[in-house]
Amino acid sequence: MTALLEVRDLHAWYGESHVLHGVNMHVNKGETVCILGRNGMGKTTTLRSIMGIVRKREGRITLGGQDLMAMALHRTARAGIGYVPEERGIFATLTVEENLMLPPQIASGGMTVDEIYRLFPNLEERRRSPGTKLSGGEQQMLAMARILRTGATTLLLDEPTEGLAPVIIDAIGEVLRELRKRGMTVVLVEQNFRFAAKVADRFYVMDHGQMSHEFPVGELAARMDMLHETLGV
Repeated sequence: MTALLEVRDLHAWYGESHVLHGVNMHVNKGETVCILGRNGMGKTTTLRSIMGIVRKREGRITLGGQDLMAMALHRTARAGIGYVPEERGIFATLTVEENLMLPPQIASGGMTVDEIYRLFPNLEERRRSPGTKLSGGEQQMLAMARILRTGATTLLLDEPTEGLAPVIIDAIGEVLRELRKRGMTVVLVEQNFRFAAKVADRFYVMDHGQMSHEFPVGELAARMDMLHETLGV
């Protein structure tokens, strides 16, 4: 497999607070990688730094050989990377379909609205509903679906299952498995490693702003003691 996203010696700050302390990771093309870790360890900051939302940063980030560190935020998005934050960012006064159509297409190969509705049948049922009428799970699905229409090939997902009902979590898992079949590259931040075990190819464990462990899904059972100790679960 070919490394698509590479992060080398990444440091990041919020003001004077030094949050990331030399993060190193890579994600292969078509791979789903999950970053595990307790709250406050730097998982979200890693995604925000990759995307370019955190501007006070040092190190190297490349996507398909392109240097993301030197890019403006809007150009990072057009390089083929989409970010779904934990707060989802749905436009409350717009309908589901208006939310879907709002982001511009950045490349060919994005899903059509009909394809998105087949992947997310809940959204088709609510296509004329405003964002304020959607459940948390439907908002999460819509936030993911907006990216899929743009033609982005890499998806950054921050805590997609947080606070959702088990049936919705299962539905999101099915979507992630389908995206992997379609060749999309996914970086997933998740605390629920039992969910992540069903969708991820490989794991990183984050501790105090660094990646402390890295292993493939096949080693998950052998790593359970470490995960219990590190994650406190």
